[in-house]
Amino acid sequence: MDNNLEKFGETAKGLSRNPLSIIALFIVLVYGFAALVIIFATSLTSIAKLPLIYFLVLFPVLVLGTFAWLVAKHHNKLYGPMDYKDEANYIKTVKMQLNVATALTTASVRNTPPSDIQDINVDEIANLVEKFYKQIHNESWKKRILWVDDNPENNLYERKSFESIGITFSFALSTNQALDLISHNKFAVIISDMARQEGQKEGYVLLEAIRKKGNKTPFFIYTGYNPPEYKDEARKKGANGSTNHPQELFTLVTKTLLL
Repeated sequence: MDNNLEKFGETAKGLSRNPLSIIALFIVLVYGFAALVIIFATSLTSIAKLPLIYFLVLFPVLVLGTFAWLVAKHHNKLYGPMDYKDEANYIKTVKMQLNVATALTTASVRNTPPSDIQDINVDEIANLVEKFYKQIHNESWKKRILWVDDNPENNLYERKSFESIGITFSFALSTNQALDLISHNKFAVIISDMARQEGQKEGYVLLEAIRKKGNKTPFFIYTGYNPPEYKDEARKKGANGSTNHPQELFTLVTKTLLL
């Protein structure tokens, strides 16, 4: 008996290292005690046992539903530092998540009109950063983005959010400069503004030019004003997305890089 208790204690100690295991340990204990009461409480009447029986029947269903919700919505919170093969990797991932969230928050406040400012979804950022860190490519071009904008200083914090996860950038101030870089280099993604000194719809001019050449590099438009009809128009013209919100840009581009 003492031996079994000692083994159970060691198992419980091992399970207490991350949130998911703590939940599992709690479930086992609650369910176990309820089952023991049913088995050994011979003095209880059938009516008194009925709530416990219902509990034993319905509890697994409740647990299954809760686990499904946690895995679907909050799986990035179910792991502790001990679940990472290298503690340094855990620290690095958390640091990346914080850097991205900080950069996107600053970009949102700095560049987005007050009426369009949206809350930063920290859970989504953490999830994307973790996935990206685990799937970092060895080929350098798969981490390189071409950003086309005649005022690149306006996108400083947006770029910092990408640089925090290892993305590098090449820059073009005009359509012609962008086309020249595209002809000599391979990029994972192209981000372009819409209006430049060359014209109010220059983003579409660049998009049309590269698509005519058969270049299918994912193309995103990042502009100061982006109502729903602009998003639809951009996709009809061959863009992969159009936005004026920093986190939406980060999400669209990062998900594309993960494909």
